[in-house]
Amino acid sequence: MNEKTLRLLEFDVIRARTAECALSEEAARRILDDFPRRTVEETDALNATVAAVLDRMYSGEPEKRDSLPAIGGLFPKLAVPGAALEIDEAYALGLFTERGEELRGWLSRGREQAGTGLLKAALEDAPECADIGRAVFRVLERDGSLRDLPVFQEINRRIRALSREIEGAVSGYAQREETRQILRSTVPSQRDGRTVLAVKANFRGRIKGIVHEVSATGQTVFIEPAEVVEKNNDMLVEKRRLDAEVLRVLRELTELVAGSRTRLAAFHGVIIELETFRARARYAFETQGRFAERAEAGRIRLRQARHPLLGSRAVPIDFTMDTRALIITGPNTGGKTVTLKTLGLFALMNQFGLALPAGDGTALPVFDGVYADIGDDQSLAQSLSTFSAHMTAIAAITRNATANSLALLDELGSGTDPQEGSALAMAILDYFIARGTRLLVTTHHGVLKNYGYTREQAENASVEFDAATLSPTYRIVTGIPGESRAFDIARRNGLDDGIIRQARAYADGDLADLSALITGLKRKHEALRGAEAAQKAEEARTREARRRTDLKELRVRQKEADLKARGVADVRGFLEESRKALENLVRELREGEVSKEKTRGVKDFIRGLEEGAARAEEALDAERRLLDEDLRRFEREHAEAEAAEESPTRPLAPGVEVLAGAYKQRGTVLRMEKKGAWLVEIGSVRMRFQEKELRPLAPSKTAPAPAIALPDLCLTPSVEVSLRGMRLEEALLALRRQFDAAVFSGLEVFSVIHGNGDGVLRRGVHEFLKSQPQVADYYLSRPETGGFGRTEVVLKPPVAPVTGKGKEAARPRNPAGPV
Repeated sequence: MNEKTLRLLEFDVIRARTAECALSEEAARRILDDFPRRTVEETDALNATVAAVLDRMYSGEPEKRDSLPAIGGLFPKLAVPGAALEIDEAYALGLFTERGEELRGWLSRGREQAGTGLLKAALEDAPECADIGRAVFRVLERDGSLRDLPVFQEINRRIRALSREIEGAVSGYAQREETRQILRSTVPSQRDGRTVLAVKANFRGRIKGIVHEVSATGQTVFIEPAEVVEKNNDMLVEKRRLDAEVLRVLRELTELVAGSRTRLAAFHGVIIELETFRARARYAFETQGRFAERAEAGRIRLRQARHPLLGSRAVPIDFTMDTRALIITGPNTGGKTVTLKTLGLFALMNQFGLALPAGDGTALPVFDGVYADIGDDQSLAQSLSTFSAHMTAIAAITRNATANSLALLDELGSGTDPQEGSALAMAILDYFIARGTRLLVTTHHGVLKNYGYTREQAENASVEFDAATLSPTYRIVTGIPGESRAFDIARRNGLDDGIIRQARAYADGDLADLSALITGLKRKHEALRGAEAAQKAEEARTREARRRTDLKELRVRQKEADLKARGVADVRGFLEESRKALENLVRELREGEVSKEKTRGVKDFIRGLEEGAARAEEALDAERRLLDEDLRRFEREHAEAEAAEESPTRPLAPGVEVLAGAYKQRGTVLRMEKKGAWLVEIGSVRMRFQEKELRPLAPSKTAPAPAIALPDLCLTPSVEVSLRGMRLEEALLALRRQFDAAVFSGLEVFSVIHGNGDGVLRRGVHEFLKSQPQVADYYLSRPETGGFGRTEVVLKPPVAPVTGKGKEAARPRNPAGPV
């Protein structure tokens, strides 16, 4: 993979963009000096590592994006005995160790991601260096300035005191009237660390002191007054003392860091490597790319592939390459060269650990070399013509390509006599196919189209051309060669019609026959593709219908099991209560004589048993009837859906019966709404659907029976139902299902989450609950559990049977509901 190929495929631009995502200059330089991997193991390990870092970015945990200072140049200095780091060097070292530890900690907290491949090895190899950062910031402040350590405090106090004395002495000259007029400026200046006054040259004898400097014009003399000379001397001495102490502290810090030089160097190398992984992951995060799958048996498959440098102008490319050679023909400006560059660039990016701007299903093998001959490299200085430049490049490729290489040849056989160029192109194709090299070729030679049909390891492809608009569609069609469309493109680019007609007259009949053959092949290919799409759609509908049927059957079986369990539980409870009541009656009979009241109590008890059993049996029969009706309704809707799919499409209009939504609920179209939506009445509820969500039913020959809204017994109620994000009609329908399921399953308390918003959902929910006789109470939740955005609903309990001596015995309710 030489630099020429990387430049032709513009990989150097992608590599530079990746380097810009790095937060370290050293990591960016390492990326710029890096090359795509050559083996499957290296490529898979790199891609898995970058994907793991990308998963951390998507995990939701905040990622600190602080830059990592460059410290690689400090290691030679740390190796010198007695050396002392500068303050800014020590500051960079402290920041690097601190932020490097943050990066390692952020990656390590993703346990699943950190447990694989290169990332795991890097995290395990990185030694702890937090102590070095702590040592640095014991000397320096967080802004990089020197801390006021105890060893500096006495000297700093002396310096501040001398500064005040010097300032007081020189400010007196500016305050006195007789001396202020001789000053060029009332603000003291500094010369060589000493405080001086700017005095007008003609008055320099008025102030006794030492002249340090004269301005370029000679109009100003900088004089150190005599009374501050000694103070300036003392100031200079104190500053030298301070510098000596600072140097001593920095030397001690440097000696401490140098003792951990080996550990710090290992830490530095690991952090820079992790940053290169993070830069690649950041590139994928910003471009929303996907990593290519590993192609089986060397098969190449691109899905919605977009050249990353074309941005929004890129037209997605789809094609599959199962053979050794793919020969792409078609009109100029149709996208042939872009296809070559996209495949070559994708191969390099995939082996460089970068995600691709492509769709799911994109699969690439790993190549040990990617070679390209694209464009015109003619050179007057090197005496290379267009043809000579192409042959020089192809000769180099033939010497280096292997069975695991990818070769991209643009306009093969061009630049010379067409007959000889075609023969040479076929010989080159034979050579690469025999060697096993993957080959993608573009050409305009008609002979090569026939080559694609007659060679087992070669296949034709074309870039589609819209004959109506005389413009390319940039879509790749495999299996069919393309026409060059030279006449149409020449006309579109302004060539005179007379010239076009004359050119057509020169074209022989063989060219017309070949054009007709290609056109017929394209039509058959389009028809086959349409039939294949229809077959896939039919298979999808069949799978969905089978899934719905299986799901419905499973729910029915589950409901049947629930009914049996609830029946057994209720019978047990009923028998337990009856046993207790019977024991009480027996005890009363034993304690005294038999009386009319006791006899009547026994009869009432027996009658209560009979009535309770009858009510339980009626309730069970009612629920079974509802279940049977629900099954019949499902079968009817399923049959209508199948009939609707088999029947010709009926246009939507008010009054048309339709199956609406994903659940295929039967409804009637009322009217058309805005933006292509339709208002449909389902039972007593009106809802809006898009046209694609509606399936018209064939008109019934007999008048339909009035619809009866029955609760969906196969629904399991929830203790909490969320209506957020729904329209009012959808919310009321969902609440109705929850309400019916709760009533029939015996759930007495549940919550409705409707959110705050503008209050439309809350008012609709409360109006619905107010109209239901089964509701015992409803109220807004406490602030800590939802407040105004949540409503608690309490349903009335089912009626208990009457037992005992004419009194109401509170029969315990089964939490699963009445039988």
